[in-house]
Amino acid sequence: MAGSSFGTIFKITTWGESHGKGLGVVVDGCPAGLPLCEEDIQKFLNRRKPGQSKYTTPRKEDDAIEILSGVFEGKTTGTPISMVVFNENQRSKDYSDIASYYRPGHADYTFDMKYGFRDYRGGGRSSGRETIGRVAAGAIAVKILNQLGITFTTYTKSIGPVNIKEENFDAAQISENPLYMPDAEAAENALAYLDACMAELNSSGGVVECVIKGVPVGIGDPVFEKLNANLAKAVMSIGAVKGFEIGDGFDVAKATGKNNNDAFRMRPDGSVTKATNHAGGISGGMSDGSNILLRATIKPTPSIASVQQTVNKSGEEIDVSIRGRHDPIIVPRAVVVVESMAAIAIVDAMFANMSARMDSIEKFYCNES
Repeated sequence: MAGSSFGTIFKITTWGESHGKGLGVVVDGCPAGLPLCEEDIQKFLNRRKPGQSKYTTPRKEDDAIEILSGVFEGKTTGTPISMVVFNENQRSKDYSDIASYYRPGHADYTFDMKYGFRDYRGGGRSSGRETIGRVAAGAIAVKILNQLGITFTTYTKSIGPVNIKEENFDAAQISENPLYMPDAEAAENALAYLDACMAELNSSGGVVECVIKGVPVGIGDPVFEKLNANLAKAVMSIGAVKGFEIGDGFDVAKATGKNNNDAFRMRPDGSVTKATNHAGGISGGMSDGSNILLRATIKPTPSIASVQQTVNKSGEEIDVSIRGRHDPIIVPRAVVVVESMAAIAIVDAMFANMSARMDSIEKFYCNES
């Protein structure tokens, strides 16, 4: 299977299946000397692990990370970092009947048509548990960026029809409710909405928003390696993501040049800034020094207990009700996944940018004395 790797210089390769022995990732291209321990990774994995509230799958997994290589005496060595999380609570028997039919909204049909064979236990490589490797790698990427003064604020912007309100935004609330919403009132309304969905044996979608502060000007390239294009690829590679926006996103279709362009202004210190940020921090494929603002639209969980129509491998039309342990909403656990993939894309772009200018290369390699 191709397509399990992402990145050019800072490169990750995820592996494993939902009901296999375990899942993990190999991170290549991490510089030597970064302080790193398993707790640094675990903090991120704890944000996506199952069983934390009634709004996530009841599958109980500690998702305890083990670093197998690439770290010595608390620092990265510059060699590949291999990490693993072993599965402990898989119940493959819940999925035995799925082998004979195609679940609506899942990759069952396309997997069968492409490979002629599939791991039907929880979706195999198409399961949300594949994101364990992404989050473990993302924890390293975020730590690198934090050391460079770059920070992330990632949260649930909306669930179903419930949106956060700008006037109620409180970053402290993100970790105070199970939905990771920075608006206490919206979180309360969203919980009530989800309770109604669950009572109807249904699920909901939503939007994750990520604000990245401190990215210097000029990261990314103007043609095929645009920063926004690579961020889109990174975030859209997450299984549940069906839409991606930068800045004003699809609203630009309703805008005019007068109200969409960001005016450049001068700061008192002589540096350039912008009066607005409709572009979302990226212009011409390159970062412009403003906050990078991106959004990911997450689809409703396709595994629902309501009766759905499908076909089986014998070509018969049948009705099914999906058994097993599933999230009524994917959005809260996807927050850290979106952040992780964005961080990986930005680290890779920043490493590539180090060779963009001759004066930068001379400064690094030549003795200025």
